[in-house]
Amino acid sequence: MAMSGTYVTDVPLKGTAEKHYKRWRSEHNLFPDAIGHHIQGVTVHDGDWDSHGTIKIWNYTRDGKEEMFKEMIEMDDEKMAVTINGLEGHVMEELKVYVVTFHFIPASEEGCICKVTMVWEKRNEDSPEPINYMKFVEMMVADMDDHILQDQE
Repeated sequence: MAMSGTYVTDVPLKGTAEKHYKRWRSEHNLFPDAIGHHIQGVTVHDGDWDSHGTIKIWNYTRDGKEEMFKEMIEMDDEKMAVTINGLEGHVMEELKVYVVTFHFIPASEEGCICKVTMVWEKRNEDSPEPINYMKFVEMMVADMDDHILQDQE
């Protein structure tokens, strides 16, 4: 079993790249309303909703379990990419490195692709690879599309 790795997947979305990027960049406060079955709360720990380097705390449910995640966000407006760097929380109990990048790429006039890249490193050999976290992130991206489409109408 690998001690570190990178997962990459493309999630096709019907909403525009600009709308998705804006949501993932600076509208985390809307996540509980938009995808409350995944995300129950997001709070700013240090910084504000719209700044590079802001630290946020997420309360979420994964595989039926309530978990917490503290992250620092980085944004690249030119590439329409958001990167979250894991600092603390349930996933960080198993991983030394947990970095997820959401890159929104226009695919047509109305849709886009979200290229999700997860870079990870386990704390020890006994920790499982974080494929379940990757699946969780993919589901969040896909489920957010419905809310983005409602906002576009």
